[in-house]
Amino acid sequence: MLTRRLLLAAALACAVTPVTAQEKLPVVATFSILGDFVKNVGGKRIALTTLVGPDGDAHVYSATPADAKNVAEAKIVFTNGLGFEGWMERLVKASGTKAMVVAATKGVRARRAAGGQGKDHDDELDPHAWQSVANAKIYVANIRDALIKADAAGKAEYEGNAVAYLAELDGLDREIRTAAAGIAPARRKVITSHDALAYFQADYGIQFISPQGVSTESEASARDVARIIRQIRAQKIPAVFLENVSDPRLVKRIADETGAKIGGTLFSDALSDAKGPAATYIDMMRHNLRQFAAALMS
Repeated sequence: MLTRRLLLAAALACAVTPVTAQEKLPVVATFSILGDFVKNVGGKRIALTTLVGPDGDAHVYSATPADAKNVAEAKIVFTNGLGFEGWMERLVKASGTKAMVVAATKGVRARRAAGGQGKDHDDELDPHAWQSVANAKIYVANIRDALIKADAAGKAEYEGNAVAYLAELDGLDREIRTAAAGIAPARRKVITSHDALAYFQADYGIQFISPQGVSTESEASARDVARIIRQIRAQKIPAVFLENVSDPRLVKRIADETGAKIGGTLFSDALSDAKGPAATYIDMMRHNLRQFAAALMS
């Protein structure tokens, strides 16, 4: 009789487990900053794969067979959009995925890229919308809505996670505005290697000048480099910055020729690894802000 009870209990357990166990939603994000947004909203209900990891350059990334497998198995694939991941459309097609593909920038007022830097970008959209915290909040809302659509049972959790994270972003926005206001307007000029910070400039009033265009694929012309060197000297621009996804040689050359000091490394298109100073989006924005303040207020 005891044996029969054990067998019956085992049978019932097998029958119930698939229904009651929480199967995590398989989700893909294209790059590390977007992955951090998704992780904050998805929480414990998702199994997240990020294709381009810390310090990786999504502009020039080459997808792998493992990426195709992850995309094929996903229920949602989150992209930045605005032309940031030029390789993504081919990867989605090659994978044969049935996943919902969501551009997290839907609803963002996209900026046009500045022409005359490296090559003509007049018809190109600037994809670096996350550099505005207000835009980051749009990313979060799009991610929340897509997760709810794919996993209605998790609605309360996704909404709660989003509310908490949006509150953190509000605090971050106030922090950046306060710090930027403390920098003298005449000193709010920075040289960076590629044009990734126009959204930050529009929101927070620090001017960024770069020899490359919005993509690290573009090459700066000798004319553009010479123009920037003249501008640094004429306007006494105090600092140039390296980026974690760009070749540092060009910026170092500009610093050597002008005497502008190198203000440190910025994280523009990718987070650092977990042990670095920019392991999350909020950490990244605070790190960059500290770099600006230290260089421009000294």
